Amino acid sequence: MENNDSSGKKNDGPLFDDPKGLFSETLKKVFTTGVSAAFMTEESVRSYLQELKLPKEILNVIIQSANKSKDDITQRVSKEIIGIFNKIDWISELSKFAETHKFKISAEIDIIKKEVKVERVEVTKDSE
Repeated sequence: MENNDSSGKKNDGPLFDDPKGLFSETLKKVFTTGVSAAFMTEESVRSYLQELKLPKEILNVIIQSANKSKDDITQRVSKEIIGIFNKIDWISELSKFAETHKFKISAEIDIIKKEVKVERVEVTKDSE
């Protein structure tokens, strides 16, 4: 099967050889990987995409995009959590908690005798 790109050049390669839609299947897998890559390690993404036999340039672009997405998600979640924590009146909340709870403190104390080293001193009688 012969495929031409928009410039009229003939495209020969593993992506274009399959008349049953390998190209569309590959695109679906790449897209799904791109979305789920934010939750995968770089090695997981790399090994998954290598099964698709994509060119290295495309692999690198997808992995860079996945890393950027992961960083963006982490940053946004962090900002949201910090925003929520900043809205909490900690003194008021801890006061309410202390009013409705009892505190029980248990301790165990052991007193252990120290081992005392006894030095022997030899006394010798000097002869005159």
